Amino acid sequence: MTVSLPAEGRRKVGEVQWPKALPGNPETDFVTLKVEKLDQKAAVSRFNKAVQKVPKRRVMVFIHGFNNRFEDAVYRFAQIVHDSKAQVVPILFTWPSRGSVFAYGYDRESGNYSRRALENLFQALARDPAVGEVSVLAHSMGNWVTMEALREMSIRNGTISPKIANVMLAAPDVDVDVFRTQITDMEGRRPKFTLFVSQDDRALAASRRVWGSKARLGAIDPDAEPWRSQLEKAGITVLNLTSLRSGDRLNHGKFAESPEVVKLIGTRLIEGQPITDTRVGLGEKVMQVTAGTAHAVGSVAGLAISAPVALVDPHTRHNFADKTDAVGKSLREVGEHATSE
Repeated sequence: MTVSLPAEGRRKVGEVQWPKALPGNPETDFVTLKVEKLDQKAAVSRFNKAVQKVPKRRVMVFIHGFNNRFEDAVYRFAQIVHDSKAQVVPILFTWPSRGSVFAYGYDRESGNYSRRALENLFQALARDPAVGEVSVLAHSMGNWVTMEALREMSIRNGTISPKIANVMLAAPDVDVDVFRTQITDMEGRRPKFTLFVSQDDRALAASRRVWGSKARLGAIDPDAEPWRSQLEKAGITVLNLTSLRSGDRLNHGKFAESPEVVKLIGTRLIEGQPITDTRVGLGEKVMQVTAGTAHAVGSVAGLAISAPVALVDPHTRHNFADKTDAVGKSLREVGEHATSE
């Protein structure tokens, strides 16, 4: 899948510019230029060529959140890869969100249903000799799917593959007690975890009311106890984005919309550079830190991003059992991703 982004000067960093009419204008809009369904041989060949061209043969997997249509996830990931200037091969894992604010329960069950597929993808990347390092970026409800997949991987293998180096949890819609259990259940080696939180996240405030829980992980105050001590003990770095302004009225997407934060993802976190300062400056803002421890394929109106897709059919779950192995057992099988009907 190839996505075109507007040229420099026609879009602010962090923004996704949707077409006002179809077809979109590549000069001003995000536009899907090409969608290809590849057979196994072609998919593996393209992936292997791409991963050889990036430092340390890095791959970044993005897992979207609640109320995200497929096109939302594609364009947001293209924006993140471009704006972060991350030197990675991007892989989008998309799960069957209904794409409606009134379908929270459906999306939650869909996340549960998709966690094995994501684990299979992680296992495939860990086994592939062409892959040197994997970074994971999850948003919102996608963090639940991610944590469950990593937990299952660690239980199944006795550890999490050392290839999975960095896991970034952005605005996680996960109960804090559940997260503590997930971390505890991860046997052996764990990757470096970075947590993005914001106390003014309205989406997570709504989720907290729905669940009746005491706190959602993405909205905690990392300087308050018991969170501070628990996070430090677990070796988790926390970036507090509360002071940053957002174009999102729900303040739920700051990690991708803030120019400074999205660049930090690409220039420091994915490259494995530790953030050990207690305060990291972001322009005129200051981000509090609790420290515990794209591949470009062309240029059309700026940049085109090509991302392999591990796709669970958003319209039906009936074929999932047959297709989950296509997402996971090997990278060749990942190339046989499902397509929406």
